[in-house]
Amino acid sequence: MSQPYPLPRFHFQVDWGGKKISFTEVTGLVIEREKIEYRHSDSKDFHKIAQPGLQKVGNVVFKRGKFENDLDFNTWFDEVADERATKRRDVIVRLLNEKHQPVAAWKIARCFPVKVTAPDLKSDANEIAVESIEVAHEGLTHIDV
Repeated sequence: MSQPYPLPRFHFQVDWGGKKISFTEVTGLVIEREKIEYRHSDSKDFHKIAQPGLQKVGNVVFKRGKFENDLDFNTWFDEVADERATKRRDVIVRLLNEKHQPVAAWKIARCFPVKVTAPDLKSDANEIAVESIEVAHEGLTHIDV
């Protein structure tokens, strides 16, 4: 019986608030759980007890090549400038196999941008101009595909 190969990380798709947008990189798909430590007052053990606590999530960063007249990142950043951040988006990231079928997916709930980074400019470089957007969110879940 042959051993399956792990999935490559370069073939993915991002559903960006209803549109499928290509990105060169997505980082920060991290779910973490806080650890609660305590010692009961009448415990005979001389150590703390650990229990799972609340989930913690960090920001997610999306990077893509800069296109002429494409101001989507900046427009969205300006739209959520009020304290209510009413223009939030759900984003879904799908990892694809060699047949372009999703094999894993993550839903990033109620995202809003916290940082937009313009491309680095360098006169002697010959690379693509890459912009990035960092988004905060209210939850990251692994979803069925």
